[in-house]
Amino acid sequence: MTSTAAYSVHPTPIGEALIVVADGCLVALDVLDVSLTAADRRLEAISARRQGIVVPDAAATAEVAAQLDEYFAGTRRRFTLDLDLHGVDGFARRALEAMDEIPYGETSSYGELAILAGSPGAHRAAGSACARTPISIVIPAHRVVRADGSIGEYGGHPERKRFLLDLEARVVRDGTARSAAV
Repeated sequence: MTSTAAYSVHPTPIGEALIVVADGCLVALDVLDVSLTAADRRLEAISARRQGIVVPDAAATAEVAAQLDEYFAGTRRRFTLDLDLHGVDGFARRALEAMDEIPYGETSSYGELAILAGSPGAHRAAGSACARTPISIVIPAHRVVRADGSIGEYGGHPERKRFLLDLEARVVRDGTARSAAV
């Protein structure tokens, strides 16, 4: 099955976000490491996984970019995007889906996520699912923390995770999210 997907790179407060959509669904959202080739490497991997090509098209990714901007502005607590989790199966998929149950501005431990995903005791597998999510921020892996409350590495960028957690805590504390976006 060969398909075409569209991408753009969108600025966020935590770095450039690679957004990939196909058939009206968000396929990938990845905050890129500082590297001239980071987007190219990620796009090659997505093309291989989807067995198709990925072309630049900011218009196709505009809705995702707009919702990201609203999230970072503190006016969106829940994303309303269709997700394509093609290639993510079994426990990893259940864990990613369970992350959406973690309320905005709150955290759960890897063990609690394993329970939500139907496999108590699979906290390491829950951590792996968080680390490998193809769609960051929208799938709120940043809300999953260690049992002792420490935030962990977040793909080698704990400062990004801290920023997201602090943003959500501030929005909840200040009550700045508008009801239309929650």
